[in-house]
Amino acid sequence: MRTLTPVSLVGQGCVTGGLGGYASILYDSMKVTLNTKVRAVSRIIKITQKPNLHGPTKLGPLPVDDTGPWPATSVVATRLATSSIDYITPGIHPLGTLKPASLISPQTATHSYSINRKLAVPEIMASGRLNSILNHLKMPSGLAAVTSKNPDDIVVTFAMRTPLTKALKGGLKDTPVDFLLMQLFQHVLEKSRIDPKLVEDISVGNVNEPYIPYKARAAALAAGFPNTTAVSSVNRFCSSGLMAVQGIANQISSGSIEIGLAVGVESMSRAPGQGLDLAPEVLSASQEAEDCLQPMGQTSENLAKDFNVPREAQDQFAAKSYQKAEHAQKSGWFEEEIVPITTRVKDPKTGEVRQVTVIADDGIRYGTTFESLSKIRPAFPEWGDKSTGGNSSQVTDGGAAVLLMKRGMAEKLGQPILAKFCGSTVVGLAPRIMGIGPSLAIPKLLGKFGLTKDDIDIFEINEAFASMAVYCLRELGLEEEKVNPRGGAIALGHPLGATGARQVVTGLAEMRRQKKKVLVTSMCIGTGQGKAALWINEVL
Repeated sequence: MRTLTPVSLVGQGCVTGGLGGYASILYDSMKVTLNTKVRAVSRIIKITQKPNLHGPTKLGPLPVDDTGPWPATSVVATRLATSSIDYITPGIHPLGTLKPASLISPQTATHSYSINRKLAVPEIMASGRLNSILNHLKMPSGLAAVTSKNPDDIVVTFAMRTPLTKALKGGLKDTPVDFLLMQLFQHVLEKSRIDPKLVEDISVGNVNEPYIPYKARAAALAAGFPNTTAVSSVNRFCSSGLMAVQGIANQISSGSIEIGLAVGVESMSRAPGQGLDLAPEVLSASQEAEDCLQPMGQTSENLAKDFNVPREAQDQFAAKSYQKAEHAQKSGWFEEEIVPITTRVKDPKTGEVRQVTVIADDGIRYGTTFESLSKIRPAFPEWGDKSTGGNSSQVTDGGAAVLLMKRGMAEKLGQPILAKFCGSTVVGLAPRIMGIGPSLAIPKLLGKFGLTKDDIDIFEINEAFASMAVYCLRELGLEEEKVNPRGGAIALGHPLGATGARQVVTGLAEMRRQKKKVLVTSMCIGTGQGKAALWINEVL
């Protein structure tokens, strides 16, 4: 038995069908205020002081029984007001209808009474979530905290990707996104052996594909998911794949769903032509609003100029990315990441269409050196002379998928636990230098978990341009050997909507190979944003 001391508890509204009203609780020890919708939850609770049924109810220390079958809670009760009369319900029927209730007026209220069986408390309590949140708030930060194991942890049980192939030239150039997604979904079901009926939601990160909500939903149904599996799409530019992961994780954590699939996908070969205008009133109101229209190449040159990132440093970084990717591919490291995609490819010269099975990344340029890269002419001469086709990310097609659930659910289903998803954060910054995003997002993320850069074993930072990668490593003080050990987007490619999920697949695979524990993934985001996420490898 333990005691929690709430300062006050206020409830308003009435309950019908077990739902309705609101409750607000302030705990003096943690200064946490919750103001959430109420619903019925099984619990036996004693109130130790006389409540004021026409105002805030002051409560004394509350004993909470941790030994019973119910999740330990620190919520007492809620006042349910209807006009001048209050209903204290001794029970709510399992079907949700109110049983006959005792009318308690201020004159007849006693100093101590019990509310038995089902009682209106915050909705988050429906699955014991309030207790989990409070425990999280009290949990010490640092490595001990993030590496701990709890039933409510959000874990990864499957993470794989398609090959990444050159846009307009590679093996997936003629593959429609819905067909690519269908095969990726089929691989998820086959390799994870998850019952498709258990997957409640799929979130697909994508940037450029027209009608992606229709295509993603159709692809899921075609792949064998039942119509009870919901599908949505999300777009935050280069972080869209990670946004899908975070969205699914948040739903699981809040109790909205139990199992979900996060996906990132992009066909840059088939992306529609770019054309964007902003209203004159928007453009004239803010220079930063106008800067949102700057092409990515221009933002790279801005960054290099503003922060003195020389062409030489960019080419050196890019050469190492290619060399690391070449070594990884020749060593067979990518094989555990990749699922094959069978598709049709049209020969641009003869028009012949043939069926192929794509099994490997095709953008890695073997034998790339600093010397060879230094000979490439600037790609954006109208804005600068430092970014080139050799030290910028490749335009690429591909996809990746990450299956998520709680640790307790994974153990119940016998699903392999690959990693723990600790959380993610996002930052905003000046659009004209959007590439510096990771240099702001990573410190924010580490600060939230009480970690330092030295606690991180591997960083997967998206190489949108060598300019931003060089700057971020320099600003963060990172050791190069810890960053993108298998190469990054300069060598592998950057399918916009897929990258956030692809980094998870590649990063966790490398963590397993090195038998390391703590991973950070991060990327810059168009229009001036940055995002980062923390992962714990559990296959050592």
